[in-house]
Parts: sequence; C-alpha cells; structure tokens
Amino acid sequence: MLLGYFGDSQCVTYKIGIFKDTLNCTDVKGLKQGKWIVHVDPLRGNPGFEEEGVFINDKKEGLWRKFNLMGDKLAEENFKWGNKSGRCLYFTLAGLEREESWRPPSNPDKAYDTIIVQDPVNADHFEKVVVKTEGQSIKNGPWKYYNPDYGNLIKVENYVLDILQDPGDDPMKKLNKVSDTTTTNRNAGPLLPKIVPAPTFGQKAAKKKSVIQ
Repeated sequence: MLLGYFGDSQCVTYKIGIFKDTLNCTDVKGLKQGKWIVHVDPLRGNPGFEEEGVFINDKKEGLWRKFNLMGDKLAEENFKWGNKSGRCLYFTLAGLEREESWRPPSNPDKAYDTIIVQDPVNADHFEKVVVKTEGQSIKNGPWKYYNPDYGNLIKVENYVLDILQDPGDDPMKKLNKVSDTTTTNRNAGPLLPKIVPAPTFGQKAAKKKSVIQ
C-alpha cells in the first residue's frame, strides 16, 4: 500500500487507521515509512501533543501538522529531507501567532552549496553565494509575528541565510564578513576550500577564484 513512498520495502510493524489505511509503518531496516501519527504524553510539566505527516526513510517529508491533546492545531510545518522547508505556521488557541521561513540544505550530503540570494531592496537583483552545508535548515526570508486575538500583523523580521537584516542593509556585506571569518576545523583532516565572497549587489561578478585557507 505504501510502495509510492519506499519502493519494495514492506512494513514489519504498523497500525491500521480508522479509515483502514496503514499507519506508523516501520520497514525491515527499522526506518519509519509512510504516514505516521506520533503521540507524545505530557512529561515533567511539558504538555503532550500529537503530530501527523509522512516519513520517507525515517525523515519527515512534506506537510506535518501538530495538535495539542485536545485536538487544537498548534503548527503546520513543511519538511524536506527531515529539515524545515519554506513556510511554517504556529498557532495559539486564539489564532495564528507566527509565520517562519526556512531554507533546507539542497543536498545534506554535500559540504558546500551554491544558492541564489535576492536583494531585499531591489527585487530584480540576485547573486550567487557559496555557503557551507551544516546539514540543517537556516532562517531565510520573512518571519512575521501576529496578534492571535485580532489577526493583525505586529512585526516582520527578514533573514538572509540565517542573518537578521536591518532595513536598508546590504545582506551581501554581512555574508562576505561571515565567509571571511570561516576557519578550518583542525580535527577534520585536510584543509577545506575557503568560501569565495560573492560580489555586492549592483556589481557584475568578475572572474571567480578558489581560495585555499
């Protein structure tokens, strides 16, 4: 029933839902596959919750929804390769409280990734930036905060590659500063290539060089 999710794998353990669908499947390798409903009991003062969504090879994928044990929605989160991806919404009993924007690693198995960054001031300007892949999502895009009682927008924060932007700032300057201070992990073996700082907005990229730290 779940061949669309995980090829020829078969469920070793599973549950049958109220609609006769297969839930909480674990394959022969012990990996979670397909649709799951995860139940967490209250513990040490922390309220319990339930969340539902799809696992692919033990990693969350696509839309996941989270509820308190009374059935009230707490969150809608999107995942890719087990990492938050894109727009995620968080709720109180009164309504929407926060909207987050996340960027997952394009390939968690790669050490470095090349991405496109949009100028928040001039939407027509884009630059390529080489960043180190940390294997987890980073804040990227607008974070919006609401008054859940009235639904009005209270505050907006804008992040570019995990860096909180001030209005009017050039995000490329901050990114270049971060890349200049990147150091090599001496316990990681051979030296890694240093990230090449991207040009500032409004400038055309000259010849790019690889710099060995």
